Amino acid sequence: MIITRWILGRIILLLDFITSPRSQNRPAEQQSLVDNQTANLALYQYQACPFCVKVRRSMKRHSLNIELRDVKRDQTFREELVEQGGQLKVPCLKIIDDDGESRWMYESNDIISYLEGRFVPAA
Repeated sequence: MIITRWILGRIILLLDFITSPRSQNRPAEQQSLVDNQTANLALYQYQACPFCVKVRRSMKRHSLNIELRDVKRDQTFREELVEQGGQLKVPCLKIIDDDGESRWMYESNDIISYLEGRFVPAA
């Protein structure tokens, strides 16, 4: 089972690399504002998790520079996710509000909807 997961993970990463979406181009001032807003966000993830890949692709498509925290490779991030977020489940978006309160958002579709609602202007 470990070998199968490893192989599938490499296939997922290869397909993600080959079909990587283009980033949105914003004027430098606007991108700087977006970068300042995304500084309060962190995505807890596994590198080869298909749902995490889905969120990362959306982040790239919309040029969102959100810190990635791999809970498989970093024990500190893993412990933080369990202790503060409540469960070891990825993807999980940590949102630090203006008042310093942390919110934890699970489920890839919810995370993508939140990011697009906050950072993607209506057409």
